[in-house]
Amino acid sequence: MKQYTIIVTIIVGVVAVMALIFGLDVMKLSISTQEYDIFVDPIIDKQNLFVTGRVTIQNTGSQPLTNLHVNFGAGDILDIKTLKSGQKIILSPPSDNPMEFVMINADHDIFVNKAYREMPKMVGMMGS
Repeated sequence: MKQYTIIVTIIVGVVAVMALIFGLDVMKLSISTQEYDIFVDPIIDKQNLFVTGRVTIQNTGSQPLTNLHVNFGAGDILDIKTLKSGQKIILSPPSDNPMEFVMINADHDIFVNKAYREMPKMVGMMGS
């Protein structure tokens, strides 16, 4: 009976630590710690017949971001006037864009340059 209690206590402890770690990670995205901050996640999804890309941009600061300039590369540029605090947008680069990187800058010295990361392939989803 003591071994069972020890095992249950260890499992509960591990679950509590994992909940704390994941909870803090989620809070980092939802609670603003700086006035001007941005989260950028460019993803490329390579399927058998086509390739798609998307760029997630979220204002993680406590103040609105103004004059966002999104450079998808290859001369493809998109300007966004304002992104409110907490607001998230998902953009798609033009279909003929090579999708190598995205550069974003905005007022208040905001600058992010990120390469696209490849979306993991889903294996065995459709009964293959």
